Amino acid sequence: MFYSSKADELRAFLRDKLKLPCTDVGEGWLIFDLPEAEMGCHPADAKDGSPPGTHNISFYCDDIQKTVADLKKRGVKFVDDVADHGYGLVTHFKMPGGVEVQLFQPSYRKRSKRVQIRKKAEIRRPK
Repeated sequence: MFYSSKADELRAFLRDKLKLPCTDVGEGWLIFDLPEAEMGCHPADAKDGSPPGTHNISFYCDDIQKTVADLKKRGVKFVDDVADHGYGLVTHFKMPGGVEVQLFQPSYRKRSKRVQIRKKAEIRRPK
């Protein structure tokens, strides 16, 4: 959930620039379909700018250079260059209403949803 002083502009940005699929649930309220996600839990460190209760939204991609180029063509403004952060190649961009998010290309192998579903099905099968 994003809270923005420019909610209508943010919805249009997510729909038109990031090309996220969505459902209009009425009166312009768009609910975005995000098919896959992952979550990390990190220690809080006030010196590093991450106090307890902080959360961040990141989008990931398979080819960060291509994705950045595509997004720039759509008018997305990046706030820094791509850099290697160990866990992946990382950059950040701004969205309407002062929302800044991370875009990264993971350096680790992501588990696919299909593999997870298949493994769950195997667990449930009677022997």
